[in-house]
This record gives sequence, structure tokens and C-alpha cells, in this order.
Amino acid sequence: MLSHHQADSISFWDFRSAPMRAFHMSWMAFFLCFFAWFGSAALMGVIREELQLSKSQIGHIITGSVAITIIFRLLMGGLLERVGPRRLYAGLLILGSIPVIAIAFTHTYETFLMARVAIGAIGASFVISQYHTTQMFSSRIVGTANAITAGWGNMGGGATHLVMPLLFAGIMMLGFSQSLSWRLSMIVVGILCCIMGILYYRFTQDTPDGDLIDLRREGRLPPPQKTSQNFSLALRDYRVWILALMYGLCFGLELTIDNIAALYFIDYFQLNIQTAGFAAASFGMMNIFSRALGGYLGDVWGRRRGLNGRVSWLALVILGEGLSLIGFAQMSTLGSAIGLMLVFSLFCQMACGATYAVVPFIQNKALGPVAGLVGAGGNVGAIATGLLFGGGIAWPTALLYLGFATTVLSGLALFVRQREPRRSPEAALAYRAAVES
Repeated sequence: MLSHHQADSISFWDFRSAPMRAFHMSWMAFFLCFFAWFGSAALMGVIREELQLSKSQIGHIITGSVAITIIFRLLMGGLLERVGPRRLYAGLLILGSIPVIAIAFTHTYETFLMARVAIGAIGASFVISQYHTTQMFSSRIVGTANAITAGWGNMGGGATHLVMPLLFAGIMMLGFSQSLSWRLSMIVVGILCCIMGILYYRFTQDTPDGDLIDLRREGRLPPPQKTSQNFSLALRDYRVWILALMYGLCFGLELTIDNIAALYFIDYFQLNIQTAGFAAASFGMMNIFSRALGGYLGDVWGRRRGLNGRVSWLALVILGEGLSLIGFAQMSTLGSAIGLMLVFSLFCQMACGATYAVVPFIQNKALGPVAGLVGAGGNVGAIATGLLFGGGIAWPTALLYLGFATTVLSGLALFVRQREPRRSPEAALAYRAAVES
């Protein structure tokens, strides 16, 4: 914690205070990053035909789009406490707009893959968002704040499946060709990313008291620890690795579904690109409340039972996620498939919120690296799951395997326990109350 002036509540209509400005700018920036990250995935039905992409090539594109994010999430985790979220987010958005625009000028599988991989760097925005809201809100409400900003940001993954086909169709109605229309659609998104980067720099600050660099210059904060020391603290804590695995099981799967959903409904339910987009969008749009619900209930369980309550809730929702994915993978009718997908989406996104309701209570002295490592775990999970969709396995079978794996591994969350010195029962209760207050 870098400030004692953190907000104790979320006032949605407050756009003046530093915490709420960061709250709103964070989720809007992350929404746009997600939109840019999966904008081309929403149009893959058209792009696949133009570039003559094979199933294995699409699998490589899926994997590549999330692979580079691992490196950038770790990099952000190390830089946050030195540079601050305001400057990092602004820089990432402005630089990230370049490959988003560049993908419009690709004409081969190789160049498209390179641009798609480069766009994946923008996914590191998640770590910055979570760090920023953690600095702005107190421990009583931080899980909810993290979950809402991340959840509303993740809606970009659903909105892109809804909006991009409509934007594509609208540009075609102006008389442009199909090939030029999807390219112009991506250029529009890239320009919006650049504008958001400028706005983020203009309207936010790192902490309720000001920017980290300014506070250290004024002597109000000590110099930052060496990045290697902070990473060492995080790397030595086995709980960080378990949380990274849990995040891979939920957010990793969410990224994979965002990548394949439109094609899944096109190939297995014979929908056109617009209708498939609507079906796929329903998965991501659940983030409007589901991730926030996961974080809120994580805070509720945490206030009652401390860290152990938070991880019990996390284990429960990941178990529900695995079981519902098993059901979704076996659905053969459109209505039942969409219904089970929504149930799976609810548990999957609640699990994402529940994970980051735990993160602020693990190695507080190395919050940036912990957030980065756990966030990177989500992308490692996306790569591992994405590999199943580039081989010879039928996609419903791959989803079934992932459902069983998630169900079996969910119990590992229970090993993330509170580290406490030995105390009497009365002192232990007082300690937990102080931590959660």
C-alpha cells in the first residue's frame, strides 16, 4: 500500500476523486485493449477465407496472440512500482495501437501472424489495471474494485464479437470491398487505442496522493526496491504459483473461448458471421456482472473467514467452471449450447474475479510482481489450452478434456493459506480482523 487515503467505497457517479477517475479510466482502457486484442478474431470467418488459413495455422494464430502477453505482463509487474501505472498504461496504449493498425496491411499468413502476436502485448494492460485499482481502494473493497474494472474491461472480448461484424458490414454498405472493410475496421480500433492512451495520461494519477515519481522526488515515498528483490519475494512464495495456475484455468480458458467462439458456432452450428458473432458475444458480455460478482463474494467470504475464506470461494467457482464446461462440450443443439456456455461463462469469470480478490493479500511488499506473475499464468493457460485447437482433435473433444482438467485441479486453490506466526485463538482472530479491516 502506497497511500493511506484509499477509497473505502465505490461511487459509480463520482468522476472527480482520484480513485474513481482511475477506476473508470482503467476499465474503459482495458475494455478497448480487449476489443483491439480480439478484434480480428471476431472477423476470422472472413479473414480465413481471404488468406486461405488452415486449421493448424489458425491454431498458431490463437497461441501466438496470447504468448507474447506473458513476457509483457511480467515486464509490467516489474516496472509498475518504479514508473507507476499512469505512464505505463498511456505508453502501452499508444505503442499498442501500432500493430493494431498494421494488421490491416497484412496479406499473407506469416505477416498476419506477426501482427497478431504483436497485438498480444496490449493484453499486459490487465496487470496495470489491477495494480492501479489496488493502490486506489482499501482492503475492504479492493477485491470488488479489481473485479469490476477487470470484468467491465473483459467485456471488450464479448463486445468485439458483437460490434466488429456490424462495423465490418457498415463499412461494406458504404461501397468498400470485403477485404478493405475488415482492414478499415481494425484501423478504426487502432486510432481509438491511441486516443485512449492520451486521455489516460491526462486524467489519472498513480495513487490518491499523486504520481510515484513525484512523491519520491518530494521525499514522501522511499526509493523503490530493486525489481529483482521484489520478484524474488514473489517467486519464492508457492502460493503465487498456485494462483497463477488457477488464473490459467479461468482466464486462460476465457481467452481461448474469445479466440474460437465465433468459428466454433460457424463450423459446428452452421451460423453466418453476424449470427455467430451474436452467439459468441454472449460469452464475453457476461463480464458486465459475473467477474464483479466473483470479486464481491470473495470480499464477503474474506471478511468472514480471512484469506482462507477467499480461497475456499475460489476453489468452489473453479469447480463449477469445470463441470459446466464438461456440459457445454457435449451440447449438440444451438439453444442448449448457448445456455451451457452462459453457465460456464458465469463460473469462469467469477473465478477470475475471485483470483484477484486473493492477489492483494499475497506478498504485499511485492504486489506488482505478484500481479504480473499471476496475470502471466492466465496467458500460459491460454497457450496450453490453445494448443489443443491447432491439432487433429475435434474442438468439442478438446473442450471436454479441458473441463475434466479444470474440475480435477480446482482443489489446489485450497493450499493458498494465510501465513501467520503462532498465536492464541483470541489473538489470531484479532489479527485476521485487522488484516481484513
